Amino acid sequence: MFVGYGTVTNVVAVLAGSGLGLLIGHRLSVHVRTTVTAALGLVTLLIAAQGAMEVSSSDLSAAVGTSAPMLIVLGALVLGGIAGSLLRLEERLEAFGGVLQRRLTRGDGGEGRERFIEGFVISSLVFCVGPLTILGSINEGLGNGADQLLLKSTLDAFAALAFAASFGIGVMASAVSVALIQGSLTVLGAVLGSFLPDAHLAALTATGGLILVGVALRLLDIKPIAVADLLPALVVAPILCSVAVAVH
Repeated sequence: MFVGYGTVTNVVAVLAGSGLGLLIGHRLSVHVRTTVTAALGLVTLLIAAQGAMEVSSSDLSAAVGTSAPMLIVLGALVLGGIAGSLLRLEERLEAFGGVLQRRLTRGDGGEGRERFIEGFVISSLVFCVGPLTILGSINEGLGNGADQLLLKSTLDAFAALAFAASFGIGVMASAVSVALIQGSLTVLGAVLGSFLPDAHLAALTATGGLILVGVALRLLDIKPIAVADLLPALVVAPILCSVAVAVH
């Protein structure tokens, strides 16, 4: 298989799952769609917890000490959140979703536009922030195969079906985000090789897990966190880990 096969499969899975969700979505009552969305929120919370537990990774503790991992994740989220807020990433992502909505639908805005953007933003974050996205894409770029992305594709297909039934065609547009983000990470892995030690990957994965908690809280309708503003934390976490390794 060619490098990038996993990402192509993932994009096709999102398109197929969301397409099926659009076909059967009108047959599902509002109550059923709300329940399905809540179920996805709970599953997202479980996946987030698995990622966040990497803060206890033995590789990370050995590299930076036992007390530093939590501070690395905290610092990454705070500094990344500040950077994302200044860059208005959440606002820009929503604006991008609005552009796609105008191009892909004939709606005149209002509730339909908000539903499209919500579906695009939430599904993009769910499909693109998790540990499988980062590790799977990098591993494929390193030539280690696409097994992780193929597993992710299966999960995303079912999630896309449920999301599309609840949020509509905006979920299908998230395939663009999957292609851009996973494709970029795969290329990065292919060009730079094994550029992150295990400790740095653990810090990055733990930070990504906590960001996914924010996605879960949105899905569960608990708190509308501007999760996209936290995405720079994924860049900050390995940098802080490098600083901590140097100090340690």
